[in-house]
Amino acid sequence: MTNTIHCQKLNKVAEALEFAPMPGALGQRILASISKQAWQMWLAHQTMLINEYRLNLLDAQAKSFLKSEMEKFVFGDGSQTPPGFKH
Repeated sequence: MTNTIHCQKLNKVAEALEFAPMPGALGQRILASISKQAWQMWLAHQTMLINEYRLNLLDAQAKSFLKSEMEKFVFGDGSQTPPGFKH
């Protein structure tokens, strides 16, 4: 039996993540309120951001940018796509 939660991002009951995707309070908040489907949507969006902005994940500024965009994507009004980005 799969564990379900009410996903804040999708506003529906959906399959829960199996573990916190990151350490700390933010990871626990994601685990408690973001579904596996919504987290997969974020991972795809994050990959696009990394590629389009050519982010270096060793750079603290890039990490901070991605964390901010992740919070907007899963808890807020969404993360914007880069200017001129075509799906």
